[in-house]
Amino acid sequence: MPTAGQHGITEHSDGRFGYVPVQTRSDRFTSVNVADFGPVTGREAVWKLSPVKKFTDLTTGALDGSQYPVESISVAGVSVAWVGRGDSRIGSAGAPEERASANAWSSFEKALAITISGEEAKEITVTRAQLGSGPRGAHTIIEAKPFSRAILILSNTGEARLTENVEIILGESANLTVVSLQEWGDTAVHLTNHFATIGRDARLKHVVVTLGGSIVRVNPSVRLSGAGSDTELLGLYFADAGQHLEQQVFVNHAAPNSRSRVTYKGALQGQGARTVWIGDVLIGRDAAGTDSYEQNRNLVLTEGTRADSIPNLEIETGDIKGAGHASATGRFDDEQLFYLQSRGITEDEARRLVVRGFLSEIVQQIGSPVLEERLQAAIEAELTESTPA
Repeated sequence: MPTAGQHGITEHSDGRFGYVPVQTRSDRFTSVNVADFGPVTGREAVWKLSPVKKFTDLTTGALDGSQYPVESISVAGVSVAWVGRGDSRIGSAGAPEERASANAWSSFEKALAITISGEEAKEITVTRAQLGSGPRGAHTIIEAKPFSRAILILSNTGEARLTENVEIILGESANLTVVSLQEWGDTAVHLTNHFATIGRDARLKHVVVTLGGSIVRVNPSVRLSGAGSDTELLGLYFADAGQHLEQQVFVNHAAPNSRSRVTYKGALQGQGARTVWIGDVLIGRDAAGTDSYEQNRNLVLTEGTRADSIPNLEIETGDIKGAGHASATGRFDDEQLFYLQSRGITEDEARRLVVRGFLSEIVQQIGSPVLEERLQAAIEAELTESTPA
């Protein structure tokens, strides 16, 4: 969206337009009201790489914002409950930058609130599996109280047409891992924006794992708002024929001595498999002592696939520890395959070993042994299905 002027840039002297382009990632227009956004055309910066015609019901149509079935096991120090739109935490972590997100915000009746307290380590899984085939909007709040510690797994299965917002709020010195696990059915469409704000000396590990669904778009936006705050954003995705898997990541360093690491890795196989990764990092003028690095790696397994990878870095202060970004997309390393085959391993098995090793870097950092084992098996199943008999 245009604005009246930024960084000393003003409108051209001919005066015909009255606007200049947005110059800083954090200055994008936001609103919780869907009516404030124009129709989605696919030419917008946030939609230009997305198949927008395939989910117009989520961007322009009416959404079912009612409560839905949720499964979870009771864990000490964790509360899972539905709260009204007047809950004070709603809107404290961020606001929509695009129409699908705003449509969900305008439509939900109650928000699912997951509240974590207590210094003892704990793990909880919240599962959604019965969202139906109609267009739906939803809202989730995740609050980690000061000094709390937990691993939270958000598991998504079955069929759905869903647009939603997830707010993640970390109090002082909280340590939280959030795993967003997409194992949707073959026709599912899922558009979700995760907004996180991290307090003083708090640490968020945010993991996105996408293995299922027709169109899945998970966009994490993290604001490091407290001094000494830390975030690690990890992503793993495996796109099969016809799948569109997208991630747009934004890390906003707004406080001094903050740290971020972003690592997303994906594999693509089959005709029409498509992945999109956009990584934006903004180091603000008040973020002295920032230490930041982002990277994206894609492994192309077959012909007919496409991987878009776009890292961006903005720095508004020279007083930083370090900042950088990297991106790479490529096929199998022939030398690795040759080495394995020279040891008596078949070509198909060698390829599976290379892919497992490539993606295991992400799986092994989750911190939940049971989930890590299950994901390794899921990756193996993906590779086995694609290997000729």
